[in-house]
Amino acid sequence: MSYVSKINADPGPEELRRLYDQWAATYHEDLTGDSQNYVAPAITAQAVLKTLGTDHIDPDLEILDAGCGTGWVGTKLAQVGAKRIDGNDISPGMLKVARETGVYRHLNTVDLTKPLSVPTGTYDVVTCIGTFLLGHVGPEALPEFVRILKTGGIVVATVRDNVWEAKGYKATIDKLVQEGKIKLISAQISDYRKGANIEAFLVIFSKIA
Repeated sequence: MSYVSKINADPGPEELRRLYDQWAATYHEDLTGDSQNYVAPAITAQAVLKTLGTDHIDPDLEILDAGCGTGWVGTKLAQVGAKRIDGNDISPGMLKVARETGVYRHLNTVDLTKPLSVPTGTYDVVTCIGTFLLGHVGPEALPEFVRILKTGGIVVATVRDNVWEAKGYKATIDKLVQEGKIKLISAQISDYRKGANIEAFLVIFSKIA
């Protein structure tokens, strides 16, 4: 069974960490080929630019790449100007590879299913790509992302289509909108692992209060 199949089989948190540690060395190679063609990181960088209304990220913007894995998204953001990028992930093995990219300011081992030890109002942008899927991080992380955003800051996240409604992500987003905490900018189906015909919701929102 491939690592892609294993991590999508809801293995539990400790097994998931172990699988990602094992997979780290070949993760990028495995997802770059035609059979997977993982386009979500590139789509994310373009979505950040579009949402900010620019073709180059202000180097002073504070960015958190939550569930950063091997640093794929951070690398794409750095290519369009980002300089102050922090990353976190549950897998030390993945973080080791991310560190080698040289694009992150700080990298920390973090369980995103728990409250973050990050001060309120820290970041201008939070990205979370490839993390909201079965057996990974649930919608409880979304209010935490709102908390750590500056007012007017944005979140760009992918949520796999098979869990968007079934696991409560849509309901959580709707509640945050109703409470006046966020403005939902977009929640549309997008290419994810294009080679495998896998799609995800690309969710973009900004913090109101």
